[in-house]
Amino acid sequence: MRVEVAPHAGFCFGVKGSVDAVNALLDQGRRITTLGPVIHNPTVVEGMRARGAAIAGTMEEVEGDTVVIRSHGAPRAVHEYFASKGVKVVDTTCPFVARIHRRVSEASASGQTVIIVGEEGHAEVAGIRGWVEGAPCHVVYSMEEVESLPPIAQALVVAQTTTPQEHYDALCARIKEKIPCCDVFGSICRTTTVRQREARELAGRADVMLVIGGSNSSNTRKLYALCAGLCKRTYFIESAEQAAKIPLQKQDHIGITAGASTPDEIIKEVVTIMSELDKTITPQTDAPVEAQEPTQDSEFAAEFEKTLVSIRPGQTVTGTIVQVTDSEVCVNIGYKSDGLVPVAELITQENHREAYKVGDEIEVEVVKVNDGEGNVLLSQKNIINRKNWDALVVKYENNEYVEGTGKDVVKGGLIVDVDGIRTFVPASQLSERYVEKIDQFVGKPLKLKIIEVDKQKRRLVASRKAVLAEESAAIKAAVWEKLEVGATIHGIVRRLTDFGAFVDIGGVDGLIHITDLSWGRVKHPSEVVKPNDEVDVLVLALDRERERISLGLKQTKPKPWETAQVNYPVGSICEGKVVRIVTFGAFVELEPGLDGLVHISQISNTRINKVEDALTVGDMVRVRILDVNPEAKRISLSIREAADYGDSAELPEDAEMGLGELPEDEI
Repeated sequence: MRVEVAPHAGFCFGVKGSVDAVNALLDQGRRITTLGPVIHNPTVVEGMRARGAAIAGTMEEVEGDTVVIRSHGAPRAVHEYFASKGVKVVDTTCPFVARIHRRVSEASASGQTVIIVGEEGHAEVAGIRGWVEGAPCHVVYSMEEVESLPPIAQALVVAQTTTPQEHYDALCARIKEKIPCCDVFGSICRTTTVRQREARELAGRADVMLVIGGSNSSNTRKLYALCAGLCKRTYFIESAEQAAKIPLQKQDHIGITAGASTPDEIIKEVVTIMSELDKTITPQTDAPVEAQEPTQDSEFAAEFEKTLVSIRPGQTVTGTIVQVTDSEVCVNIGYKSDGLVPVAELITQENHREAYKVGDEIEVEVVKVNDGEGNVLLSQKNIINRKNWDALVVKYENNEYVEGTGKDVVKGGLIVDVDGIRTFVPASQLSERYVEKIDQFVGKPLKLKIIEVDKQKRRLVASRKAVLAEESAAIKAAVWEKLEVGATIHGIVRRLTDFGAFVDIGGVDGLIHITDLSWGRVKHPSEVVKPNDEVDVLVLALDRERERISLGLKQTKPKPWETAQVNYPVGSICEGKVVRIVTFGAFVELEPGLDGLVHISQISNTRINKVEDALTVGDMVRVRILDVNPEAKRISLSIREAADYGDSAELPEDAEMGLGELPEDEI
């Protein structure tokens, strides 16, 4: 048996610094609390707890006079909180992480958007985010998340220090295409890159691969996934005791690597146990295989191989959830390594920890058999999207409408989510009129018609304008079918012109010509109606070929001369406006369309030579009705006689009887 340990396995200097700082404080007899476990290794953490160190999950849980900030770092607000409480802070933030904090603080203070490539919810990412000051911040870890970034003018890109370099480079290349003015900061810890490279090389030549570290360690999980993709007999262990239970053979080449939170002591213990096992394992003979009795281990290995499924990209499989984290769901699909479903690829992304439980079955699609780190990359959304895509293609072929929600404004139009499918709506197809602010549609439900399908690229182009046009045409057809000349209908005034008012009568517009607005004189339609007024109008004429509708407003009201004798009995006193002056008198408007004449002799009790000496157009005057002749359309008025009655509005007895102007022999 040969044992080979990766040169850079185990503690990184940042984690080692945190552990050493805690041990030094405990040696001094200090009562301390660490904000979160300083290391993702249960053995080390329990040792610290046994010596008196408390571990707090939140700031409010911190006890004692000293708190230790672990190597992941913490937001600026955490430091300010403890300063306000008078708690001493021992900051053991990794120098690589602290450098990121300073960089994002400077960039965000100058207005730059900050993009963090890392796992949403990871303590290090949360800490980096907490140093962004007053500028937008986005966390991405997949190409899909990069594609969904909003338009950004200028950005700084940083990475969680344990991010694989190849993954970071690939995402940054796309980010630079989307954001030309982009500053990429080299924040990945070199030790992480070297450790992952060494693990990949060692797993490729080893028979058995041991990955040592805490199960809740992000960088150790990545090491295990990477090794498992290259070596079938890869084991994830947290302690030397677990290593003793691994089935081994005399000729095995054993590779050992460890995460950044694994102390050297544990690695040495594992190596020691491997050496002891080597002494107890009986070497295999050179006898033919068929002459040998199969060992329990070989039988197990053979049976295990039979249970492994074969997978390929695009394949739909059903698996069992074995772990749920803030950033992903781990699924056992019967393959040599478990599959990972990033949160962005789940159907339910909000509160996913409540929606997905360990032990639940889940249907997923294989995106990549090996994502470069030994992980099987899975997607739940792809299955739904594929079904939705097929349904949308059918709706396109059947000329049916679809429903969507506006998501992002892009160059030339709007991205709409239609059943999970990103659909492009050109700006020219958003409305029947020019749209100045496209962002008004973001977050709004939209009814669309698919006008273009690219099946190879799985792209859809849709139109809201086409829907509006078809709905408008249907409404117009229904309205025209019911319209009849002579019918009175209800409408709303939409706009005014010098020659009339356009009225919406249920989806189509009709015109009230200025001459049909009032029985009186009208200089402009605004004298009678204003936009949004509700009116009842009479259909005067229909031109179906030219789609023109003539409406009348005055025709819905009685003609003034038809009711003149009733409304203005002889002898009554009323008020009117001087609208025209002639040499022999003045015309006074009693109501729109009804004028009476005040003869020059009836203007004043004293003689006047010119009407203008007593009256001006626009004057409001009190007049007495002397005579009403509807047939001749004449009303005789008197200002002089109205003045004789003073301010009293009461009629004389003969006026009330309607007899004021009759000759005595007719009474």
